[in-house]
Amino acid sequence: MSKRLSRTVLGVAVLSLVTLGLPATASADTAAAQHAKAERTVTDVVPAPVAAKADPRANFRLSPATVIRADREGKQVAEYLAGLLRPATGYRLPVVTGHRGGGPAISLETGHADHRVGTEGYQLKVSSSGVTLKANTDEGLFLGVQTLRQLFPSAIDAKTVQHRSWVVSGGTVLDYPRFGYRSAMLDVARHFFTPAQVKLYIDQIAQYKINTLHLHLSDDQGWRIEIKSWPKLATVGGQTAVGGAPGGYYTQEQYKDLVRYAASRHITVVPEIDMPGHTNAAQHSYAELNCDGVAVPPRTDIEVGYSSLCIGKDITYKFVDDVVRELAAITPGKYINIGGDEAHSTTPEDYQTFAKKVHPIVAKHGKLITGWHDIAKTNPPVSAVPQFWGTTGTDANVAAAAARGNKILMSPANKAYLDMKYNPQTPLGLDWAALIEVKDGYDWDPATYLQGVTEKNVLGVEAPLWSETLITSDNIEFMAFPRLPGHAEIGWSPKASRSWDAYRLRLAKQGPRWVQQGIDFYRSTQVDWK
Repeated sequence: MSKRLSRTVLGVAVLSLVTLGLPATASADTAAAQHAKAERTVTDVVPAPVAAKADPRANFRLSPATVIRADREGKQVAEYLAGLLRPATGYRLPVVTGHRGGGPAISLETGHADHRVGTEGYQLKVSSSGVTLKANTDEGLFLGVQTLRQLFPSAIDAKTVQHRSWVVSGGTVLDYPRFGYRSAMLDVARHFFTPAQVKLYIDQIAQYKINTLHLHLSDDQGWRIEIKSWPKLATVGGQTAVGGAPGGYYTQEQYKDLVRYAASRHITVVPEIDMPGHTNAAQHSYAELNCDGVAVPPRTDIEVGYSSLCIGKDITYKFVDDVVRELAAITPGKYINIGGDEAHSTTPEDYQTFAKKVHPIVAKHGKLITGWHDIAKTNPPVSAVPQFWGTTGTDANVAAAAARGNKILMSPANKAYLDMKYNPQTPLGLDWAALIEVKDGYDWDPATYLQGVTEKNVLGVEAPLWSETLITSDNIEFMAFPRLPGHAEIGWSPKASRSWDAYRLRLAKQGPRWVQQGIDFYRSTQVDWK
C-alpha cells in the first residue's frame, strides 16, 4: 500500500469516527501507537512482575489530549504520576475524577483488583485506547506507577520538553511482592548528607519499589539528629565526619520533613541510634556518658569497636530514654533501630545488662526493636527484628531467634552491602566483606542463605550503604547503581522469576533511564548497556 493510500485510509477512518461522535485525536493516536515500536515491553520491568504478557498491537500513545483519571483514594498518586510525565512531554495531563474529560486516559482505580494483589500489588493493562491501573490501596497504585513509568521511552525522565512521540508498551501485568519489607539503608553518620540529598535518594529507590529507608543517624564520627534534651549531641557531636569533612545534623523539623517526604513515596523511615558501641560522638559531646566522667576526643578515622557507653551508670539509661522518647515522637513508623553491632569494648555480661534495660525503654515509647543481628544473642522480644549482616551461612544466635519466632531481615555483607567495591580498581568503597560485582549481588536468595532461616522466617531484605568513602550524591549513585535494583528484585519478585541471564538483559535497559535522570552509575562489563 502506498504512503498516499495509507494516509487516505487513515483519514477516512478518522472521519468515520468523528461522524460517530468519537474524538478524532484519540483514533489517530490509537492508529499511530499500533504502528509505533515501543522502547521496552512489560516483560522488561525491574523488579520482575509476578506475571506479565506483552501485546505489541496494544501500544498506547500519550498525547496532549490525554487525561489522568483517578478516584478520591488515588488522586495523590495520580498527581504524582502527572508530575513525572509533564516535564518531558510538555502536556497538561489534567487529573480528573470519575469519567469527566473525554479522550484517551490513564485511569487509576482503587478497589476491585484481583484478590491476590493484597495491599501492595496491582494490575496494569495497557491497550491502544488507554491505560488502566487497579490496586486495593493507594500504595498499590503508587507501586504500579513505578512499573508504568518504565514502559515509556527513557526520554520520559528528561527534565525538559522532548519533541517526540510517547508510546507506552502494550500488555498486562499482575504483580505483588514476595516480601513485605524491602529496604535501603543510608549512613549519614560517617559523612553527612543534606535533606535534599536524602530526598534525591528516596526518589531513586522508590522507583524500584523499595518501601523502607533505614537512616544510620549516629556513629563514632558524628551524631546527626537534634535531641532537645541533650542539645550538644547535635551542636558538638554533629560537627565531625570521616577524614575531617564538614559535619552536620538534622533539626527535628528537618527530620519530620524527610519522614513526610518519604511517606509521600510510600516509604517508611526507620531511624537508627547505634549503641552501646559506635558511640564516640555522643561520648565526646557529654563527659558523663563515660565511666571516668571525662569527655573523649572526637574521632574522624574509620576504625570500629573501641567505644562503649558506660553500662553501670544510671545516666546512660536516662540518655537512652530521652533519645528514644524524642525520636519515637517524630517517627510514625513502628520500628526504632538500636544498633548493637561491633560492641567489642563492651563485655558480654555488660552487653546483656544493657539489652535488658534498653529493650523495655523502646517498648515504653511505643516502638518495636530492630537492630543488627548481634542483638539476637540477648534473647530479645519475639517482635524484635535482628538484621543479619554476616558473611557466612551459619549463625547459631540468629537461627535460634528465628526458631523462637523472630523475623529476620537479611543483609549479608558479602552480597547486600552497597559500599563494597565492585573490583580492586573501584575508586570508592571498602572490601572487608567481599568484592561484589553486579552478578554477585544478585545471585543469592534470602530464604536459603543462612542455615536455620527459611522463607517463613524472613521479614525481607535490606541493601545498606555505608559512607566511609562517600561524600557526594554522585558517590552514592555510583555504589548503589546498578546493584540496588537487583536487591529490590530479590525482595519483590518471585524466586522462580529470577535468573541472572534474564535479569542482566532487563537491567541493561535501565541504563538510558539513569542517563536521563542524571544518575552516575557504574557501567559493569557484566551488563551490555543499551
